[in-house]
Amino acid sequence: MIRTKKFKIGVVGLGYVGLPIARTLAEKYDVIGFDINEGKIKELRRGYDQTGQFSKKALSLDTLHFFTDETKLSACDYLIVTVPTPLTKANEPNLSFLKDATSTIGKNLSRKTTVIFESTVYPGTTEEICIPILETESQLVAGKDFYVGYSPERINPGDEEHVFKNTPKIVAGQNKEALQKVVSLYQKVIEANLHEAPSIKVAEAAKILENTQRDVNIALMNEFSLICHKLNINTLDVIAAAKTKWNFTPFTPGLVGGHCISIDPYYLIYKAKRAGYHPQLLSSARQINDSISSYIVSSLLALVVSHKLDVKQLKVALLGVTFKENIPIQEIQRH
Repeated sequence: MIRTKKFKIGVVGLGYVGLPIARTLAEKYDVIGFDINEGKIKELRRGYDQTGQFSKKALSLDTLHFFTDETKLSACDYLIVTVPTPLTKANEPNLSFLKDATSTIGKNLSRKTTVIFESTVYPGTTEEICIPILETESQLVAGKDFYVGYSPERINPGDEEHVFKNTPKIVAGQNKEALQKVVSLYQKVIEANLHEAPSIKVAEAAKILENTQRDVNIALMNEFSLICHKLNINTLDVIAAAKTKWNFTPFTPGLVGGHCISIDPYYLIYKAKRAGYHPQLLSSARQINDSISSYIVSSLLALVVSHKLDVKQLKVALLGVTFKENIPIQEIQRH
């Protein structure tokens, strides 16, 4: 069917993840981009992308349309959810955007539609929270009247080399038929390998692991750098010496921010605690990385004092103000 019918795809959430997915899918399918932000939709209709990823020409495909009208979703054969999953002030998962989007989809869900979640969540979220919402709102049965899959996003903002189309993709479904539908959709646009995870929970956990591993590695180097400072040793000199061994991986210290690495570990920590396990290493890594910005400021103030500088006359330049290179300033203004 995927080869003979022109499917209509709905992408719910048009941020730095949803828009690239919608734009790429529009090369093969009819795509509806849905977002509740009316200002954003008006900009996209004019061909303006506030994230700076696409030009007006790139957004002018006849197969790509933008709406705030949720009823348009009922015409879709596939619905892809790419809404943000941030944290609360207590560093616990904030699933409000995901729940609201899922409820909206449920109210406009047609039979035989396949719903694919790409938002980063803790293992179990899709099946324990999202599917019940879909069933309640639609009065349909998952796995019978409609299908649910999960395929974690791997969008890397500002990276023109590793894009949606050429990045290996994990896919999972609630049953074999759902998995087949997810594979059929992505295999027509993804030029890289599709890895079929044995379950949705495995796919959810894999995404969390990708970013948690990076957080722990950075925390190790940050703590090592703090120790080197106390010992009056140049950290970069030590790394340069250590990486002469073939099996040493030269991670470096630094700040951790943005949408993923500083957030995703808290999702895993939250779920682990609810399961009765208190992850010490992950929690310590988060504490170390969260404290580095304060350490930098206190180190700067110590230099000010030691050099007897006038604080009122002090000017500080921040070289690199966004959370990573090639990210537009709007990302900071929104967050």
